[in-house]
Amino acid sequence: MRFTRFVGIDWSGAKGQRHPSIQIAICEAGDAPPALVMPSSGVWSRMAALEWLAGLSGDVLVGMDAGFGFAAVPPFTGPARGLWAEVEAVCAGEDDLGGHGFIQHRREAFWLGAADGPRHSRAHLRVTEQVYKNSGLGVPTSNFVLLGASQVGKATLTAMRLLHRLDWPVWPFDPLPARGPVIMEIYAQAFARLAGFRGKLRDVDSLNTALARHGSRALPAAFPPAFPDHVGDALVTAAGLRAIAHQPHWWQPAALTPAIAATEGWTFGVV
Repeated sequence: MRFTRFVGIDWSGAKGQRHPSIQIAICEAGDAPPALVMPSSGVWSRMAALEWLAGLSGDVLVGMDAGFGFAAVPPFTGPARGLWAEVEAVCAGEDDLGGHGFIQHRREAFWLGAADGPRHSRAHLRVTEQVYKNSGLGVPTSNFVLLGASQVGKATLTAMRLLHRLDWPVWPFDPLPARGPVIMEIYAQAFARLAGFRGKLRDVDSLNTALARHGSRALPAAFPPAFPDHVGDALVTAAGLRAIAHQPHWWQPAALTPAIAATEGWTFGVV
């Protein structure tokens, strides 16, 4: 495994410029516990997160808890990088990588409530989400659903703007380079479940147990005993990436075809 640093990001598609739900954690190769990364302001904006990422160098692997693609149904059947460019062009005037303008731009594709008809008629799942659903580990939410606490579509749109501007190699859309940083889509709950937890990680004892199962030492004694689930998501992702990134089968899911890799993408940690 060539990667020497591992970053977990819990992301947000919410309006505004201050997002307590954005949390970033990092760990080095080895077994040291992951650590939270905080901006000078104390609360991340999406632009600050982009600038922090752009300042990284070396063999760093970044996992972001957000969709990087849509199911390959019209009008989203082309290469994902073209879609990211379209989202950026449509939403260029929105602050902090906002993506809400794209919803109206492609209004016929998204489900925002009963006025759009039955939810299932637009709640298309990507192949990676179907594989995850069939695994029995959880029930994914379609990136086309933009209503409800579990909706992930708005975070998908803001992530696409970040990817377009960051211009890093993105797995599996791009070939893996021999050196340098790579960013990928992850699902934080998958790393929690790989560690034996089905619920959110909000207390230090549970999180330390999950970290240990990913080969990590415990967090410092001064770490708060309780915290928001976004914190647990970022920390378990960083440690989980470090634990499995050297295992080839995660990079080669059986259902990941070249066409899917170019359009829908994949969630690392789903096979």
